[in-house]
Amino acid sequence: MTLSAFIGYFVSVRTGWSLVPIVLISMLAGGIIALIGEFVAFRKITLRKTSPIYFFVSSITLGTLYEGIVTIWVGPNFYNYPRFFKSLVIRFGGFVISTSDLIMFISSAVALILLVLFIQKTRLGRALRSVSFDRDTAGLMGINVTGTIQLAFFISGALAGLSGVFLGINYTLYPQLGNLVVKGFIASVIGGLGSILGAVIGAVLLGLIETLLINYVGSGYAPVFIFLIMLVFLLVRPRGIAGTNIQEKA
Repeated sequence: MTLSAFIGYFVSVRTGWSLVPIVLISMLAGGIIALIGEFVAFRKITLRKTSPIYFFVSSITLGTLYEGIVTIWVGPNFYNYPRFFKSLVIRFGGFVISTSDLIMFISSAVALILLVLFIQKTRLGRALRSVSFDRDTAGLMGINVTGTIQLAFFISGALAGLSGVFLGINYTLYPQLGNLVVKGFIASVIGGLGSILGAVIGAVLLGLIETLLINYVGSGYAPVFIFLIMLVFLLVRPRGIAGTNIQEKA
């Protein structure tokens, strides 16, 4: 997410292009970066039956490497995207909303709808669901397991690139921007891992809870309570709000 966001930033500074091509470039960059992660870390499990510990260690190492590349590339400084919108706010009657917030909300909603339609209505989407449920049986049915996994990584990287651009537009760019992904993981745990609807519900709830905690206990203690809430969900309802129990078949 961070690396693709910086790629989009430097392309926008050098070319002066509008938001749409910058988003597309960042999404493409994010997809390619994710494919590198699949090739370096995840493929060792799918092809050689390597222990998941290897994937965990490789992923952490690769993430640290990416962060180190960004730090060396841009230094510890903060960067701001060029202004893409003529008006900073949009007024709806008595309501005032930031233009970037509105565009980010619409883009996120469109991306989620397209993702759901892709997973539920297309052959590649059915292949993704099949591989996630039973990789070996999907391979016996003629599905290209490695290619399907690569597709999943590319899509996730492209969505990370989309997120990185809008985070950079709304806030600032810095090498540790990827730490915000932890909140996405917490939202998935609360909403239900493996459920897109659950991820949305968890994200909205997490945003509301975090806002209330910052107001009542301060920004310094808010992350502590959020992690405690996540631990409670893992203990009481590990499948999350919208998740379901899935029995793995032999």
